[in-house]
Amino acid sequence: MVGITVQENENIDKALKRFKKKYERSGILKEFKKRTFFVKPSIEKRMDLIKAKRRATREQAFKDRKA
Repeated sequence: MVGITVQENENIDKALKRFKKKYERSGILKEFKKRTFFVKPSIEKRMDLIKAKRRATREQAFKDRKA
């Protein structure tokens, strides 16, 4: 469970922003979306391969830009 303690005289917008950041970092929403529907293992593997290719392409582009 994600929670924050609101400081005395703290702006509610600032507290809400801290909560949202903590909530996002915890990965609750990502896990919820992942469990909402079933993905066949073969499709999951295919998606993982596509993600790996994209990641490798981005890393290569970053290395090329630095050199």
